[in-house]
Amino acid sequence: MTFLHKITKKFSRNNSQNVSGINPSVISQQPTGLKQPAKPSQPKTLAELEQEIAAQGQVSSISHQKRPSKANKGIGTKLIWIAILIGIPVGMVWLANLPYPIIRRSVVQKAPFLLLPSYMSMEQHYRQALASIEQAEYLIEKPTSAADLALGEQQLQQTKTHLDNLPIGLVNDWPEYKYWWYDWRFSVYGLNAARRQVGQLEAKVFQEKNAQTLLTDNSQALLNAKQQYQIATTVTDKKSAIAAWRSALDKLEEIPGQTLAGKTAQNQLDAYKRDFKEVVGLAAGNERVSTLITAAQQFSWQAAKAGQNPPHTVTEWEQIENLWSEAINRLKQISSEDLVGYAEAQKLLATYETNLGQVKVRRQAEADSVQALATAQREIESLMASIPTDPKNLDRNRVISQLHSIINQLEKVEKGTTVYLKAQELLLSANNKFKQLQ
Repeated sequence: MTFLHKITKKFSRNNSQNVSGINPSVISQQPTGLKQPAKPSQPKTLAELEQEIAAQGQVSSISHQKRPSKANKGIGTKLIWIAILIGIPVGMVWLANLPYPIIRRSVVQKAPFLLLPSYMSMEQHYRQALASIEQAEYLIEKPTSAADLALGEQQLQQTKTHLDNLPIGLVNDWPEYKYWWYDWRFSVYGLNAARRQVGQLEAKVFQEKNAQTLLTDNSQALLNAKQQYQIATTVTDKKSAIAAWRSALDKLEEIPGQTLAGKTAQNQLDAYKRDFKEVVGLAAGNERVSTLITAAQQFSWQAAKAGQNPPHTVTEWEQIENLWSEAINRLKQISSEDLVGYAEAQKLLATYETNLGQVKVRRQAEADSVQALATAQREIESLMASIPTDPKNLDRNRVISQLHSIINQLEKVEKGTTVYLKAQELLLSANNKFKQLQ
């Protein structure tokens, strides 16, 4: 049974008991006297009762809504006034600490305590800058890995951030801060020294990063060259891979040793070279041997070409001798450890040394023949000058002796020399004169 049905039953019961329509409670509250008899009231229907209850609920809700609005209005007013009272001094302090020299100079002269937030911020940034720069210096100057350099660079950036947050204008106007209410000294010289140190560390980081880039690139190039050599199928590809491998090793040696990358490269070079020798092995040696043998053959070819169509002068034989000597020197550079190349070099070396010996003999013969012809010519001139005009006064024995000496000198001129034909002509003439005087 609902609430409305209960109320309806109650009202119907009351109406049935009080048929006259007079409410006893109302009669008891009214003053005594004559009253007009009340008209009998009709009983209310269920719809009318529901309307009355709904109206009473609306009135109560409206009254409840009106009461808090007044209270909220009073609290909001108080909060506004509190914000105004607090905001005025906060705004003054904020205005006084603006980073403008004109404002701060006036505040420092008349009300320096208003700059307390600036002093505290300056102290905090300066102390943090000193702490971070110490960490950055240790990590950059004594790194043990690339991660140390990265962390050191990060600390260096934090140092720059803290230094940039310092009020430079205020520092230049008042280089030292010390007040009775705030004891902290901050010198502009310390700031300049810190900035100088930051610049030096930045240069150091730049060098380290460049060296690290060289180490990474050349190490990768070395690995690529090794892979290319291992998969190469032709002699040309193998030579190209070996050349790239050697170039990477040379560039690793060029990395500055004072950097972390340079120290790392020096530690790795021995292993890289050992790996190169083990992988390339005889191929690298054969390439070197092949180069030396080719150079020796080029010199020998030039020497053989220059020695064609003798006779030659002493100067020409000396040039030929030098060419054979250069070819021999190339072959002597081949080590006995290169077994295959050494055997080939020794075979060529035997031939070249034989040829060099023959050239030396030819050169000496040419020199001796030229000298003998020159001596014979001098003696012939002396003999011609000593022969008298009168044949009766001719000393036959002396002339025969001089002719015999001339003939001996001319016979020393060897065949195959540049002066051989000239010597043969003079020899024939000298022999004829010698026969005439006998």
